[in-house]
Amino acid sequence: MLRDQLREQLRHVYDIERLVAKVGYGTANARDLVQLRNTLERIPTVRELLANVTATRLHHIDATLDTFDALSERLQAALVDTPPISIKEGGMIRSGYSAELDELLEAKANGKTWIANLEQQERLATGIKSLKIGYNRVFGYYLEVTKANARLLEEGRYERKQTLTNAERYVTPELKEKEALILGAEEKSCTLEYDLFVTLREEVKRETKPLQQLARSLSELDVLLALAIVAEKRDYVRPVTSNNVQIDRGRHPVIETVLSRGEYVANDLTLDDTRRMLLITGPNMSGKSTYMRQFALIAILHQIGSFVPAEAAELPLFDRIFTRIGAADDLVSGQSTFMVEMTETRQAVTEATADSLILLDEIGRGTSTYDGMALAQAIVEYIAATIGAKTLFSTHYHELTVLEDTIPTLENVHVRAIERDGRVVFLHEVHPGRADKSYGIHVAELADLPPDLIERARTILSELETEPKQERTTTEQPVSVEPVSQLSLFEADDDIKRQLLDLDLLAMNPIEAMQALYALQQSAKKG
Repeated sequence: MLRDQLREQLRHVYDIERLVAKVGYGTANARDLVQLRNTLERIPTVRELLANVTATRLHHIDATLDTFDALSERLQAALVDTPPISIKEGGMIRSGYSAELDELLEAKANGKTWIANLEQQERLATGIKSLKIGYNRVFGYYLEVTKANARLLEEGRYERKQTLTNAERYVTPELKEKEALILGAEEKSCTLEYDLFVTLREEVKRETKPLQQLARSLSELDVLLALAIVAEKRDYVRPVTSNNVQIDRGRHPVIETVLSRGEYVANDLTLDDTRRMLLITGPNMSGKSTYMRQFALIAILHQIGSFVPAEAAELPLFDRIFTRIGAADDLVSGQSTFMVEMTETRQAVTEATADSLILLDEIGRGTSTYDGMALAQAIVEYIAATIGAKTLFSTHYHELTVLEDTIPTLENVHVRAIERDGRVVFLHEVHPGRADKSYGIHVAELADLPPDLIERARTILSELETEPKQERTTTEQPVSVEPVSQLSLFEADDDIKRQLLDLDLLAMNPIEAMQALYALQQSAKKG
């Protein structure tokens, strides 16, 4: 009940920081100050509601909620409920706020009443029912009659002011006299209203810092209220702060809101001093990245003071969270996808501490298989030996799963999938141990690639899997490989090789290089 009552009050609170900024720059109009007034009128009720709460944090917020009684009363007395946008055309100030303004407005109103009465009198005196009194900024007030009726006007009493296509406009001495009174009162009232408003705006400006503090307190209350609503609606649990990670049936807070209730597959996660790194393998689309993001979001929710999407949660306080998830490039800066990946990885391995959380997804996929695998293994070993941060590392390099035998703090986990009738079924369940395949061709089939292409891919995969594999080493000693010159592809006495060696490529322009290449190609064909 308290939450609903607070929510109803905050629904009518405007963006105080924005309003105060407009006041500071002198661009706030009367509607902005009315919004501020409506907000201030909610504060006493909010404080009454918070007075019944035992939470220490809410008591702190309550203590910083200034009600601004004097300012609120001043704004209430000065401004009408629905003022115009313009601040120079009047209509902003309430009756009774300024005696001088009330007199001018009364004179203005009485003058317009006199104009309306004069119009009726002139119609009766002239017998012209279509006669009317109008006003424009150039000529002021005037009597307008059609040209057909102009002959009915008394000679000498009416002074012609303007001729239109179908009408004539006149003025009389009485009308000119009253016009001076009406327009004088109108101009003076607008000027006075503007001056009164500017004075009021300056009063608000002097309260800038206290109003900004009020905005911060209301914002914090709004955030806590939102977190409380989500926690109850989504069955979040209060986490416990400790040095270890133990999440029971954790969920992704965003994805579970998109899926129907019960569809999201919850998973456990455990990290401690003896199990600081998880090497995650599993098929494409099985949920490895979701599992990692889910952990990061649960950690962030914990550290901002929120309940978390799980059945139970025990989490440490991380000093920083480093992520390398997804593929992106920065072509404007000249960085390829792989370069961006390496740059972000460098930030993680150079800035992380033992109290950090590192999430690395598919490191090394942007280069050749052995280059990528070598980098991935080196990064895993470096984090384990040098940094000691709690880490989740997902990969399709199944060869890396043997690192569990040489790194004591690393354990393999995998996301399950099964094959039924030649098609893969993703279970999205994380289990101990390693995965044996990635089901990439099955995912390509789900994406509706052409059947002939899929069948050819299966054939090639079968051929690759039956070829003898060299046993990889997991030691720190690199495998020695003799460098091979590309020109060694040619025979020692090959004439084309000699011609290639004789070419001065740096002295050639692109057209000359293409011509030389074409000539060599023709020679090779003849040979």
